[in-house]
Amino acid sequence: MPRDLNNPTERHPEKARRVETPRLPKPDWIRVKARAGEGYKTTQAIVREHNLTTVCEEAGCPNLGECWNQGHATMMIMGEICTRGCTFCNVATGRPDALDVFEPGRVADAVAKLGLNHVVITSVDRDDLSDGGAAHFAQTIRAIRHRAPATTIEILTPDFLKCAPDALETVVAAKPDVFNHNLETVPRLYPEVRPGARYFHSLRLLQRVKELDPSIFTKSGIMVGLGEDGGEVRQVMDDMRAANVDFLTIGQYLQPTRKHHAVERFVTPEEFAGYEKAAYGKGFLMVSATPLTRSSHHAGADFERLKAAREARVARA
Repeated sequence: MPRDLNNPTERHPEKARRVETPRLPKPDWIRVKARAGEGYKTTQAIVREHNLTTVCEEAGCPNLGECWNQGHATMMIMGEICTRGCTFCNVATGRPDALDVFEPGRVADAVAKLGLNHVVITSVDRDDLSDGGAAHFAQTIRAIRHRAPATTIEILTPDFLKCAPDALETVVAAKPDVFNHNLETVPRLYPEVRPGARYFHSLRLLQRVKELDPSIFTKSGIMVGLGEDGGEVRQVMDDMRAANVDFLTIGQYLQPTRKHHAVERFVTPEEFAGYEKAAYGKGFLMVSATPLTRSSHHAGADFERLKAAREARVARA
């Protein structure tokens, strides 16, 4: 019998087994813009017209209203059902459908219609595929290059943990401008926050991108407020720099439902500023560390700043 996706228990079967945890009231500095405006409606219409999935909606991003009103949407390819069950994530977990071979073309058409200077493409984890969807990522990148050649492309990939060893090479060969893979949290919390992932595998993935093509910018991010401490966050920074990661994002974890991992605390804006200062001191080209920072928030403007930072560093060398 097919799942009833209008039933929350069937849409997220793994959440039905989780114990409910209390949700802390949000502090004054967590404020998001309403989902309204002509820009929002236009973006929504284009997304619906091309039958696209966005991580903005699936993950319940707090910046959806702001970004869509500016015509920016982060496309999520390979369906809306993930093979992992991370306890922080609001994306559905289960058995995914077969890949849609026409999806790369639809994504490219939407990018062209939205007139994007920079686009972020992400996906669910697809452990059911031998290459984890690497070829689908590459096809999507090539389709965008053909349909919207002036658009720069940022990808936010899964970890390809259970895939053929050449999966990453397939994606890198398609030459995205930015390769992002989020570490999400500190190593100690992986068993409860990212039980299907491995911290050092993810770190090595980012390092390998630089080895394969040093011209590609690498980017990674973590959430705070999950129970980590400041020393652990700074150690993750050191690990990322050892892997030659260029761009670090740090944002506040927000609990999607009572059956997700609890928010241990809300990190203050002053602490975020301290993390940003420490990260720049460790050598990152770019750092975004605020309560509402997300991987694709202001990605286009940040990409321009990232290029300028690299040029300035080369000039100083």
